[in-house]
Amino acid sequence: MLKLKEEHASLRALFIFMAIAYLFSISMRFIWVNEVNNIPQFHWNNELMISNNDGYYYAEGARDILQGHHEQNDLSPVDSAMSKLTALLSKILPISLETLILYMPSFIGSLIVFPLILIGRALNQTTLGFIAALIGSIAHSYYNRTMTGYYDTDMFNIVLPVLEVYSLILALTHQRNRYLIPITISIALYQWWYPQAYALDTALFVMIIGYALAFDRKNIYLYKIALFILIGILAIPLISKISLALIVFAFFHFRNELSLKFFWPLFAGIMGIYFFTGGVDIITGLVKSYVFRGSTENVLSASLNYYNVVSTVREAGQIPFTLFAERISGHVITFVLACIGYIMAIIAYRPLLVTLPLAGLGFLAMSSGLRFTIYAVPVMAIGIAYLIVYLSQFIQIKTVRYVSILLLTIAILYPNYRHIKEYMMPTVMTTNEVEALHQLGKIASAEDYVVAWWDYGYPIRYYSDIKTWIDGGKHSGGVNYPASFVLTAKDSTSAAHMMRLYTEYTEKGFSETNKTKNDLEYMFEKEGVKNPNDFITALALPEYKLPKKTRDVYLYLPLRMMEIFPTVALFSNLDLTGKNQPQQPFFYSTRSVQDTGQTIELGQGLSIIKANSTLKMGMQSLPIKSFYQVGYDKNQKVQVKQQNFASAGLSVIYMASYGQFLVLDDYYLQSQYIQMFVFEQYDKNLFQPVIMSPMTKIYKLKI
Repeated sequence: MLKLKEEHASLRALFIFMAIAYLFSISMRFIWVNEVNNIPQFHWNNELMISNNDGYYYAEGARDILQGHHEQNDLSPVDSAMSKLTALLSKILPISLETLILYMPSFIGSLIVFPLILIGRALNQTTLGFIAALIGSIAHSYYNRTMTGYYDTDMFNIVLPVLEVYSLILALTHQRNRYLIPITISIALYQWWYPQAYALDTALFVMIIGYALAFDRKNIYLYKIALFILIGILAIPLISKISLALIVFAFFHFRNELSLKFFWPLFAGIMGIYFFTGGVDIITGLVKSYVFRGSTENVLSASLNYYNVVSTVREAGQIPFTLFAERISGHVITFVLACIGYIMAIIAYRPLLVTLPLAGLGFLAMSSGLRFTIYAVPVMAIGIAYLIVYLSQFIQIKTVRYVSILLLTIAILYPNYRHIKEYMMPTVMTTNEVEALHQLGKIASAEDYVVAWWDYGYPIRYYSDIKTWIDGGKHSGGVNYPASFVLTAKDSTSAAHMMRLYTEYTEKGFSETNKTKNDLEYMFEKEGVKNPNDFITALALPEYKLPKKTRDVYLYLPLRMMEIFPTVALFSNLDLTGKNQPQQPFFYSTRSVQDTGQTIELGQGLSIIKANSTLKMGMQSLPIKSFYQVGYDKNQKVQVKQQNFASAGLSVIYMASYGQFLVLDDYYLQSQYIQMFVFEQYDKNLFQPVIMSPMTKIYKLKI
């Protein structure tokens, strides 16, 4: 394969390309802002709210850094790179923290265009880099995770490795010592920003060693590149990495002959530091965490049987090829062409081999979840850009050639643009929900706890400044069990006792330096539990002896949890000993309702036959045990009308104020979530309502 005709772009042209690509990328991310800005429920503190749950984790850290304090054991990420950067920018820029976290992804994520254009320039193909920048900046997967409002580490997670790749291509192309330092700096920054990058950066190290052995094994400069990669990934502080790199660089630069004599002992020494500071162990842990995620069945932890949380996370599941291709390149045809172009580009420009680890990680998405597709976006953008430029060289008339490049680029961009127009992500919370959390923050102490499902942990901590049991980073089967138990418990006593017990033991657990068990198992150990089933039975007894109360506990019940309530139940509807398999309960929720006169069609083949008060499920008919109509009166008080029809069967709840129907069995009907949220029924000796809005209900534990 012949290389394309070399193209030397002036610095002025380079800057113009960069400016156009950067402004294009940002403008695409403002489409979402223009579309949702007129929705009042998406605003708080005079600004649109963010659309990514995990973003509230880093926002909490930034808030606490700016305040100069946070509570002990509140899990605030004040030491995370993202929180530190956000806090720094908040001090510099004259905008609110809400505005900053909203727009940071757009302005930082769009930086991807710079290393892509520079890669093109390093290959003497600036036009190729420009086209790749336009495509890569708005490809489905990359856009989704760097759009306005998607405040997360992803805003830099691809920019930095592509910058690494650029520094490697630059070094491989020119083979001068001065290009070694940028390698270490880019890798060290990536490690600081995203510690999980350790495995990817190690793959780059292996790639360079393989490159040297395959093509030029006697070229000492290639091993120098490997050495500076290795320095960048050492598990030592950022400043220490850069300092070490500068010392080694000075040794190479000013003592060239001497450095050749001592190169391999130096290489061996740095390799020794790599293994001594964790090396392979860190990689093994990351691979197990991100790739080998287990099956969808229950998994055994210690001696207890828990439900595997990964089976409920869409990002971690296998995805069909069509979705995989669209996420990377916008369209299946584009993806196939990008693959062809990528192979051609590697043949034409051997240094592009260093992009293979990114491509490989992106292709892991086929088996390990769509979250990985983002890594393949820039390399496939290079592939399709190469193909466009390659085909255009056969057109002799310059004007026609440029028009062809323009039209082909627009054709590739269009599916991605259409995706952006259609991808209208809602904000994580609505104004009413945030108002409830804001009020809770005024009522509760920062040392108090809120019991809620893990999806809401980060927003609760950000808006209420109060501790939670679980959150987006702490939601394994073992820690999810107590929250699920409380929400699905059929009696208030069991739920209340679990709330007090688990709260106190969660806090105590932080002071246990040698604790190897999760908080639930730690609680069982301290409570002298031999059989968890006996413990669950004992919790229902009013006389169960509880630990001393050290703080208040609140129960957070949002309407939005209705849609995921069956998933919530999975984590406690099991036998912790693993000996028995409980029967799966029935729950169905819908707002897609059609009254035909004789029937009420609920969708999914489910309908209510009015004449005989039965439920038709496909070809099967079941009796309706009870029918409840629940709604609010003019004073916002819940009114419940109940009709009983049979001694057994499924119950139907019509939530009139929401236009929503629930079809459920006794397991769900008797659960604390349904009783306390839908019916506002609670034990007045155990709970006290503090916030009772149609969207959110929060109760305070009285014991």
